[in-house]
Amino acid sequence: MSDGALIIYDGECIFCQNYVRLLRLRERIGRVELVDARSGDPRIAQYCCYDLNEGMLLAYGEEIYHGAEAIYVLAKLSSTLFNRLNRAILSNPTAARLLYPLLRAGRNLTLAARGKPQIEQGPAPPELRQEPRP
Repeated sequence: MSDGALIIYDGECIFCQNYVRLLRLRERIGRVELVDARSGDPRIAQYCCYDLNEGMLLAYGEEIYHGAEAIYVLAKLSSTLFNRLNRAILSNPTAARLLYPLLRAGRNLTLAARGKPQIEQGPAPPELRQEPRP
């Protein structure tokens, strides 16, 4: 996505839902598309090499960010009061890497408590595949 951002997140995870709603990135970067990873949106298939059960995905500019790296970049782009707090905590890459497993564990526990399955991902056609960055 060359203009704006695309965020793919777990729409069944109450933490993920609220996190992406609270970011209010449109004020800062313009167009932001939020895509529920469970929605069947065809754009999800091109990112099949990223495990969306391991973290949300951010496509911003020409870059793809996943998991802790995605929340780190989102924190750096944020501007509201919630976002300033988010930025203060997660805009340090080491803090984001250390905290992200706890956030992911909270997501997994919440999904299990609500009886919701993990995200099912299928293979993407070769012409749509995006390889993870090293």
